[in-house]
Amino acid sequence: MSQWSQVQQLEIKFLEQVDQFYDDNFPMEIRHLLAQWIESQDWEAAANNEAMAMILLQNLIIQVDDQLDRVSQEKNLLLIHNLKRVRKLLQGKYHGNPMHIAVIISNCLREERRILAAASMPVQGPLEKSLQNSVVSERQRNVEHKVSAIKNSAQMTDQDVKYLEDLQEEFDFRYKTIQSLEQNDKNSALIKQEMLALQAMLNTLDYKRKEVLGKIGRVIHEIDVLMSNMLTEELLDWKRRQQIACIGGPLHGGLDQLQNCFTLLAESLFQVRRQLEKLDELLTRLTYDGDPIPVQRPQLLEKVNFLLYNLFRNSFVVERQPCMPTHPQRPMVLKTLIQFTVKLRLLIKLPELNYQIRVKATIDNNRRFVLCGTHVKAMNMDESANGSLSVEFRHLQPKEMKTSAGSKGNEGPHMVTEELHSISFETQVCLYGLTINLETSSLPVVMISNVSQLPNAWASIIWYNLSTNDPQNLSFFNNPPAATLSQLLEVLSWQFSSYVGRGLNSEQLNMLAEKLMGQQVSYNDYQLSWAKFCKEHLPGKSFTFWVWLEAILDLIKKHILPLWIDGYVMGFVSKEKERILLKDKTPGTFLLRFSESNLGGITFTWVDQLENGDVTFHSVEPYNKGRLAALPFADILRDYKVIMADNVPENPLKYLYPDIPKDKAFGKHYSCQPNEVSKPSDGGGKGYVPSVFIPVSKILNDSTEPHSPSDLLPMSPSVYAVLREHLSPTAIETAVSCKLSPS
Repeated sequence: MSQWSQVQQLEIKFLEQVDQFYDDNFPMEIRHLLAQWIESQDWEAAANNEAMAMILLQNLIIQVDDQLDRVSQEKNLLLIHNLKRVRKLLQGKYHGNPMHIAVIISNCLREERRILAAASMPVQGPLEKSLQNSVVSERQRNVEHKVSAIKNSAQMTDQDVKYLEDLQEEFDFRYKTIQSLEQNDKNSALIKQEMLALQAMLNTLDYKRKEVLGKIGRVIHEIDVLMSNMLTEELLDWKRRQQIACIGGPLHGGLDQLQNCFTLLAESLFQVRRQLEKLDELLTRLTYDGDPIPVQRPQLLEKVNFLLYNLFRNSFVVERQPCMPTHPQRPMVLKTLIQFTVKLRLLIKLPELNYQIRVKATIDNNRRFVLCGTHVKAMNMDESANGSLSVEFRHLQPKEMKTSAGSKGNEGPHMVTEELHSISFETQVCLYGLTINLETSSLPVVMISNVSQLPNAWASIIWYNLSTNDPQNLSFFNNPPAATLSQLLEVLSWQFSSYVGRGLNSEQLNMLAEKLMGQQVSYNDYQLSWAKFCKEHLPGKSFTFWVWLEAILDLIKKHILPLWIDGYVMGFVSKEKERILLKDKTPGTFLLRFSESNLGGITFTWVDQLENGDVTFHSVEPYNKGRLAALPFADILRDYKVIMADNVPENPLKYLYPDIPKDKAFGKHYSCQPNEVSKPSDGGGKGYVPSVFIPVSKILNDSTEPHSPSDLLPMSPSVYAVLREHLSPTAIETAVSCKLSPS
């Protein structure tokens, strides 16, 4: 089943998450129509290879053309229209930057895998539960309801101001009419009656002025309360969700809803500001003793301006944190002289601001680093699919400044991966007579000068964003706090779900907890130090826990990803636990686990039964990425042979734990079937005898452990069959036990 087919079968809450990251940059129609083709391409590699990205882009356009021809014959007008639009987008937007579309598609596929992994995990961790709190959802609905009510109140006040204006114009006309009469006419009874009517009208005017000012004051108060409490909490919650999403957690939505709230409040405040300006205009035409306008209007206007300043300042946010396109799953780790992208948004979406706000990007204030590339750009509504007022910097590069002695500071292998920096952004908004300076900053980033520093830098990013919601604590690692073990384990599971498409279950997490604590613990409230996680070596080892785990992630990603996604790699299980699991199983039952003593190694252990009925276990020497680069792991499991005493070589691996036939589990991942290899021809001819590598181990009578499994013999199955016809098992054993001399 294709990945897209699995996505379509998700529950609605997960489908809503999928919907969030498909937009006009990569329309969902194309993902749906070209699902199998898209999944069969290596978009992640293309994201770092411009030539490959260009080829894939051209092939993508060809695929769209083929679909366009098909739907044209079916006369599907809507789909024809959409496909033509997509084709124009692909040719226009990405022709000059094909790697960008490769990054987008790679990210979409990765997020799909993460969501599929999250959907398959029955239990939510404490962090994810906190992010999906029902109280938070209720507050979101309350904010939207109150913003809508405030907007309606401001519009109703507009009608009151218009009524007041009409009433004053009538009063002004009637008053001037009386003033124009001769003195004798003013003494008439009719005029005196009119004067009494004018006095009553003036009283009504005074009442309506007070009423309008009161309504304006209440609208301002409601906006003030909403901004000070619920809206601020909503924004802080969104920023916290963004932090969690950056370290592999659930996708953070809600920014469009926040934009709608901020925009409606800004529109309401500007509407109130216009109402106060209209009252000032009415004041210049008519005033009187006890007039409330000159007393109340200045205070109300000052409060409106203050709220607008605060609203604009809070609305300037980093929508997408700094990230190198070459490492999309490791945001906030930046390598010197390598481009990174970052996107900002102004949550107040007003047409008057389109292309009017220029944003400048800088880094730190210590002058150690500078940003190269285009660091000043204008915000606009054209580049975002949802029309938000945003700007994306795509060509920024951090560069370390030379010291006065002419050498660079700490650049090189010793650059500190616990040193935090910040990318800052500033701009100015000039609107309706207001000038507002805006500033915001990215979450702390870690600078590296070599990709070998990336694992430890990423550990720093994880620890920071797990431990604090402070967006700018650059001295955090001067005294890093401990983290709750239960939350850390949840984040570690996210590393697997986001990076390799499948998270960790409770048994796997328990093993990691024991690895960290050195014993079985109840880890709900246990506090783990930063040093224990990333600084101190594991007992008896020359590496830290994090280095060990990161090597496993790299191994999965590059060599056993399909097996991991299928759930056939138990992986995190101790030697003691694996023997407990296997001891009562059918001989030939095996499981796959990651090596605890070798970085980036995977091994398999199978159970066997001796003639006297005793159970014995055999664990093969771990395979590392060097060996797996030469032979796929699924093929190793298929072809693995063991020679025991005088027996012929045979494959001891029969059933994947608990009882899955090996070929049923791994058959679809075999690169080819052994019987597909042709037998050597008698005539020899000009070709060579076809061959494959066969992993063989030898187990002696007095040993329960095999020798090295790395003796990969360049022998095809057909050649081996011929040898068996002419040689005894003892002769074959002797042959495979000898070292091959160079020819």
